Amino acid sequence: MKLLIVDDEERFLHSTQKLLNRKGYDVETAPSGEKCLEILGEKAIDVVILDVKMPGIGGMETLRRIKREQPMTEVIMLTGHGTAEYAVDALLRGAADFLVKPVSIPELIEKVEAAMARRMVLEEKIRAAKALKAAEAGLSTQSSDPAGPEETITNTANSGKKQ
Repeated sequence: MKLLIVDDEERFLHSTQKLLNRKGYDVETAPSGEKCLEILGEKAIDVVILDVKMPGIGGMETLRRIKREQPMTEVIMLTGHGTAEYAVDALLRGAADFLVKPVSIPELIEKVEAAMARRMVLEEKIRAAKALKAAEAGLSTQSSDPAGPEETITNTANSGKKQ
């Protein structure tokens, strides 16, 4: 699982990266929304842990762009200034969860795992829908046989030959 932590607080960024690396996670970091979007354009990231308040492109705008450009990427919003209004807004914009700093590593891991499970369920639903669409396309191709399926079966039976 590939994570990206986005926060303008360097100390939080590096200490969280180090702790998550020790737990076996592959973690990238970005000090800004701009850098986050740049990394997402270059690398496949499963879950973004995104601070709400940052200079430049803020967390909410970064979330909006992530969901527009990488809709399968799960985003967990993180803030030191949590309000119910921010949490509701983030969740309505597609965030998987909203956490208030300070956050414990076990709690963060729990939220990351839940976000990844959500993504896997969504990917499975997409695969199933694509398979159904392909099956339906195959049926419509077969039914467009000018002889029709009944006539093909009848002709084969009458010819006395196996096909």
